[in-house]
Amino acid sequence: MKFMQLAMAAAALLLGFAGPVRLHAAWQEDWEKVLAAAKKEGQVSVMGPIGTDTRDILSQPFEKKFGIKVDYFGGTGGAQSTRVGLERRAARYLWDVFLGGTTTGLGAMIPLKAFDPMEPSLILPEVINPKNWRNGELEFVDRGRQMIVMTPTHRVTVAVNPSLMKPTVFKSYKDLLRPDWKDKIVLADPRRPGSSQATFTFFMLHPDLGTDFIYAFAATEPLLIADPAQAQDMITRGKYPMLVGPRSSILSDALRRKLPIQYVDPSKIKEGSDISPGPGAMALMNRAPHPNAAKVYINWLLTKDGQYGYGKILGYVSNRLDVPGDYYADELWRVPQKGAIKTYDQAAIDLKDDLRAVLDKAFGKPGSAKRR
Repeated sequence: MKFMQLAMAAAALLLGFAGPVRLHAAWQEDWEKVLAAAKKEGQVSVMGPIGTDTRDILSQPFEKKFGIKVDYFGGTGGAQSTRVGLERRAARYLWDVFLGGTTTGLGAMIPLKAFDPMEPSLILPEVINPKNWRNGELEFVDRGRQMIVMTPTHRVTVAVNPSLMKPTVFKSYKDLLRPDWKDKIVLADPRRPGSSQATFTFFMLHPDLGTDFIYAFAATEPLLIADPAQAQDMITRGKYPMLVGPRSSILSDALRRKLPIQYVDPSKIKEGSDISPGPGAMALMNRAPHPNAAKVYINWLLTKDGQYGYGKILGYVSNRLDVPGDYYADELWRVPQKGAIKTYDQAAIDLKDDLRAVLDKAFGKPGSAKRR
């Protein structure tokens, strides 16, 4: 067997195969061993985004396919990092897989040394084949290649109540500075981590906007609200005509329910929009209680079927090129464009301290600005 594998490897090299070669017999043998050990472990503990539908799509298909239970905790990025930090200070290691935002991963989890390198645990050929992935590779967001980005997508930046304002009036984000729109804008507090902060990261990074635009925007006296759901509710109830920096999952839910809210198509705005995976980043927790089940889980989620289910429930575009895009067929502006500003990578995270200083100057320190 070993002689045959070596011969096949030599033939592969002679034929010029690029990148790492995992022979069929070798990967299948590895997979069967890991799967058998995972079934003995009996469960996998996954920390992921909030939402019943999200939890279901991240647990039920996996449980049905492999007979391994998913113990799922849904939380915000703050809740995830706080929980892991408290547990690790008590020498408790309860989680196998992290699913969430890169701000949480890069800003909190990696400093906690909570992740292991992921590549040694990737086994399935369809997962490690670079041809299946955008730009010809799995996208790791950190220098240690511990966290994979699965769903980079152009985001919505502005949403409106269509009975109070038509979305087509926007041609540039500088339109937000119009004097007649003063005190008519609501946003989730951008000084808190989340979609609103990502929007202001985009504003700061954009060469035609920057800090001067943020200061000018703050002068329009927008209403800052701590809870993104409440901020959106102000729009759907007609209290305010426009919302800046909506949270994608909350907006998608409102659109499914046909509430009176409509987004401004970013492709129609001069400055476009940023790219973010939302809660579409994944990492392996170190000192995992179910290490084999964790390997099975991450390989499954990176398959075509796993990516389709997760991308669809989030409303985000999978980085896998073979995943059907039927759920965003009418919103092709969501597909990431080369050269677009990323608000999720290490460079954006490194900007956070500067951004916080700008936001504090623009809106006042937390607790001092207009909030509800």
